[in-house]
Amino acid sequence: MNHVNSLADFPASSAVIKSGMDRGLHTGCQIYVSWKGDVLADASLGESHPGTAMTVDTINPWLSAGKPVTTVALLKLWEQCSLRLDDKVAAFIPEFAAGGKSKITLRHLLTHTGGFRNVETGWPDVVWEESIRRICHAPLEEDWIVGSTAGYHTTTSWFILGEIIRRVTGQAYPDVIRNEVFLPLGLQDSWASIPSQRHQQYGHRIGQMFARENGERKFLDWHNPARCEAASPGSNARGPIRDLGKFYEMLLNEGTAHDRRIMLPQTVAAMTARQRVGDFDQTLGHVVDFGLGVIVDSNRYGVETVPYGYGRYCSTRTFGHGGAQSSQGWCDPENALVVAYFFNGRAGEGQHHRRAKSLNEAIYLDLGLAHCS
Repeated sequence: MNHVNSLADFPASSAVIKSGMDRGLHTGCQIYVSWKGDVLADASLGESHPGTAMTVDTINPWLSAGKPVTTVALLKLWEQCSLRLDDKVAAFIPEFAAGGKSKITLRHLLTHTGGFRNVETGWPDVVWEESIRRICHAPLEEDWIVGSTAGYHTTTSWFILGEIIRRVTGQAYPDVIRNEVFLPLGLQDSWASIPSQRHQQYGHRIGQMFARENGERKFLDWHNPARCEAASPGSNARGPIRDLGKFYEMLLNEGTAHDRRIMLPQTVAAMTARQRVGDFDQTLGHVVDFGLGVIVDSNRYGVETVPYGYGRYCSTRTFGHGGAQSSQGWCDPENALVVAYFFNGRAGEGQHHRRAKSLNEAIYLDLGLAHCS
């Protein structure tokens, strides 16, 4: 593969990133772009936190952009016939059936049609078992039709997916992610839970984030050891953003990386196909199509308004996932394009959607791929 660690050939993309810096939306960014198997950009700009440069090796939180990693770990168990997508969750976690949740299946979790979005999990201040207990004892949402009503579950269903992985394998969820996904892909610095000793060794490589509140910059404590170590299957995977890009390259290559089979091609096809189509998402406030744990291009429902989309130039088969107000990873199979990026400033939903849409479209412009699909 070719390797380019600058954005010299991405003038439009660089302009979007630098404009955001000038406006105070972020102080640093990582970006990774590969096209037809060649790495065209593996670059960083600005600062991770005051006085510390953002480098391509900075370890940043992917937030919800890491959800597809959990999906892959679960689907590998599906390949092994250890579970089926239409199995009831209660078959693995009997206590989950409480409160009218007995009909919910694994497929419902992956397509955000389960109906238990708003449980206070207590993460990261309580242990894993307590978060699972709280979710299991929560009732089904009022007027929710399991499998039909749609609403993005930010964390709750992902804890349950992680618990299913734990009970089926007999291993802690972070260990499964590390050993079955990250290490086989060669992603040595990506984690679902960073052990405290490794956190200390990484030092300033652990990136920081800030949020914009009333126009002011407020640095968050999300880089602290305890939070980095607390597993949350839908929100706390971390690594250099290039690693998220390499994860999507595996999916683009139908489950293969470094001549090693990670997933079967038919599993990747099922994951990235439209499994939930044309449903209004009560959380996102928009019609959004989902595969299994990934968001599939939904421009057909409003290219200017769709949240966490991939811009106007992506093909209809594009799939991926965003991380709240900060990051995104995606793959456009028809254009053989993989993109991942991270901004260290949570700019607010509206500002971030505009920032991400502008960057996605600029990448297509820089590559000469800016034609409407």
